[in-house]
Amino acid sequence: MSNQGKLVLENYIGGKFLPCKKHIDSFNPSIGEVYCRVPDSGAEEVEAAVTAAKEAFPSWSAKSPAERAQVLNKLADLLEARLEEFAQAESKDQGKTITAARNVDIPRAVYNFRYFASSILYHTTECSQMDHMGCVNYTIRCPVGVAGLISPWNLPLYLLTWKIAPAVALGNTVVAKPSEMTSVTAWMMCQLLEEAGFPPGVVNIVFGTGPRAGDALVAHPDVPLISFTGSTSTARVITERSAPHYKKLSLELGGKNPAVVFADADLEECIRTTVRSSFSNQGEICLCTSRIFVERSIYPQFLAKFVDAARQWKTGVPSDPSNNNGALVSKEHLEKVRGYVFLARAEGAQVHCGEGVDTLNLPPQNVGGYFMLPTVITEVKDSSRVMQEEIFGPVTCLTPFEKEEEVIARANGVRYGLAASVWSRDVGRVHRVAKQLQAGMVWTNCWMIRDLNLPFGGMKCSGIGREGGKDSYHFFTEVKSITVKH
Repeated sequence: MSNQGKLVLENYIGGKFLPCKKHIDSFNPSIGEVYCRVPDSGAEEVEAAVTAAKEAFPSWSAKSPAERAQVLNKLADLLEARLEEFAQAESKDQGKTITAARNVDIPRAVYNFRYFASSILYHTTECSQMDHMGCVNYTIRCPVGVAGLISPWNLPLYLLTWKIAPAVALGNTVVAKPSEMTSVTAWMMCQLLEEAGFPPGVVNIVFGTGPRAGDALVAHPDVPLISFTGSTSTARVITERSAPHYKKLSLELGGKNPAVVFADADLEECIRTTVRSSFSNQGEICLCTSRIFVERSIYPQFLAKFVDAARQWKTGVPSDPSNNNGALVSKEHLEKVRGYVFLARAEGAQVHCGEGVDTLNLPPQNVGGYFMLPTVITEVKDSSRVMQEEIFGPVTCLTPFEKEEEVIARANGVRYGLAASVWSRDVGRVHRVAKQLQAGMVWTNCWMIRDLNLPFGGMKCSGIGREGGKDSYHFFTEVKSITVKH
């Protein structure tokens, strides 16, 4: 659909594309101009989607795991056949580089469907005998019903499919709300659902903002489950709005992730990986490293090499495959991220590279885009907002430490607990420190190596619940105990 040359999206409800009365402007982050109109859905559209999902639930949940797996695998094939088309759209819509979309985002969306199509075939349940009572006890797991899925703007299709795939694989139907800032690839995927074999109403996608569409979804009495990825502040609202209905919640929230670098680390590998973990996807990944604690004896050497490596991390036009970073998602977000750099300077910190230090040269058509260079800051107090709050941009802070016990306490000294990394050749230390760090995921001598069988989620204000593998199996189903006296 087009409107004066702009793409106009429609909601996908009950197997049909339906127009919406109101729309929101969506910007191309690399040029700073509106290129898309997204439905501004509200309670009326959500009601229609929930109704469609409820009607589809009995027949979809009655299908065998193998039948549902066949449909998921077909959708994966259709996505993979259009990988380049989806990658181009994701890069244009979100601002990320075409390289990231082509090599990470879209392949992972394909894999999400294939992984859960396979894993649902092998889940087992429990059985026990009570011979003295003449009873056999066993459990079964049943789909919950209509799943409400709310996904963020940083990894749009990647994280939307991470929710849709297990939900529908396990027999639920879904009403999903992608971010209004990055809705295009979700809309494109809807065009493939019928061909893949999804019956009408199994997957419904309603576009719009959190306060309108999101609120109507989380407060709906016929949506017993909400999976949300996003900010801690929004999760608080979701918890409050869903509380009267006692919904199942999975909340994957923010992070302020530390890297702890000991003097015996492989510095070359550590710096190469930690630059990537700090600045990948413009720093717009909840798992990005934003606090780097370096043992004092190697701190000067580490800092010099890290700053040099950060300057080599190329930022520019997303369509250029040689660039590591593209544009941040929005003008407002860019200003927020820059604000933390201004605050650090005001507090006496030193900015070694990036924002306000180095100059980014862009083609004329991209000067209005939302670009920011990788920025490295030192001499920031642990109590500073810059060290305490999630920045979600290409900014990281370096600070020295003396003792193992000290750095563990400092690394844990934030309200978040999503991920962490530890760098050391000492195997005993690696295990000891990893155990004590308050984080749902700890990488040692690496970053972002993900086995989808493992639980994904955080501690403290980084969220509630886990997804992935059997954790998604448990979340998207209800367990039922059955006792048979014979």
